[in-house]
Amino acid sequence: MNQAELVLFLEASVRLGVPLALAALGETISERCGVINIGLEGSIIAGALGGALGALAFENAVLGVGVGAVAGLLCALVFAVVAVGLGADQIITGTAVTLGGLGMTGAIYRARFGATGTELSLPTLAGVRIPGLAEIPLVGTALFDQAATAYLAYLLAPALWFFLFRTPYGLELRAVGESPDAAEAAGVRVVRVRFLATLFGGLLAGVAGAHLALAHTGTFAENMSAGRGFIAIAVVVLGRWNPALVLAAALFFGAASAFQFFLQALGFEVAYQIFLALPYLLTLAALAGWVGRARAPAALALPWESKR
Repeated sequence: MNQAELVLFLEASVRLGVPLALAALGETISERCGVINIGLEGSIIAGALGGALGALAFENAVLGVGVGAVAGLLCALVFAVVAVGLGADQIITGTAVTLGGLGMTGAIYRARFGATGTELSLPTLAGVRIPGLAEIPLVGTALFDQAATAYLAYLLAPALWFFLFRTPYGLELRAVGESPDAAEAAGVRVVRVRFLATLFGGLLAGVAGAHLALAHTGTFAENMSAGRGFIAIAVVVLGRWNPALVLAAALFFGAASAFQFFLQALGFEVAYQIFLALPYLLTLAALAGWVGRARAPAALALPWESKR
């Protein structure tokens, strides 16, 4: 791999890692308070369709991202009402939200663009080049000549780390994820904390979906989320529920995905499905070797009812 190819590889790694980073950062906050949102996939695909329809309606990609964020939040709202508000099983509820999101977006897409659908050409998010930083050898264009949503991920990682570990609100959220009974006894409104954290996770998942449609592909297709919601949950585990490490883990998966495209381009006479599986195999290997020393929030995915 020469220098030009390495630069292209790094740029692709960041492009592929950013939507995972956005979704995983939101999921980190949700899981830290004890809620695992398996419905993240539904929020991502809703965000992608919402972003596409919003960009077409307003002829503006930035407003499209806003619409996508709202669509992702609405999916998370359904999950939060059932799983947090009514105390239903989080895994079953999240699975239902994911299946519902995939089905609903497909139905809306076909109703809007015909039974067989049509290839969309959308307003896209332009790259924002940061002078000086973009001239850094090798990594400059990869990190600092990206869509605005990439910089959002960069800023959110340290901001959420500070929120979780250096503010009283972050302490309350982590306490809810470790022992909701003790947190309630200390005066924390557990349901409200979990509700807001879940909505925040859905909002960022919607932004991630809008990024896929408006910055990554420039179009919308049914099922284009392609399992990224589930991958984002694995990224949270790989990042040990720490926002800074989660961002690094998302970029690692982006690099693994870019690497399989690079290998395919070399023209090896191997079934392409093997290359497609490579990112997932690398992630499993990383999880097996790294996460054994990590501890999930003690109350993660456990049902809870107020004792008051």
